[in-house]
Amino acid sequence: MSDGDSPEAVAEESAQQAGGLGEIIPEPLMPVWSQVEKVQAFRRTHGETYVGVLELLTALTLAGGYVWWLLIFLELL
Repeated sequence: MSDGDSPEAVAEESAQQAGGLGEIIPEPLMPVWSQVEKVQAFRRTHGETYVGVLELLTALTLAGGYVWWLLIFLELL
């Protein structure tokens, strides 16, 4: 049995040949599906960086909100 005939190689080749959901999407929904594909491609390309930036923005927003709440609380004392 060669490496090309191994179950892993056959599974990988089969996965590469699979067309995904694009083959079963009705024609009227193709414009929507193309937008979904663009988002998926963006996530594959920039996923880690994008998530990291969103986490940073969320942390900054939460910290800013906490500081704002603390300032309001201290003014009421």
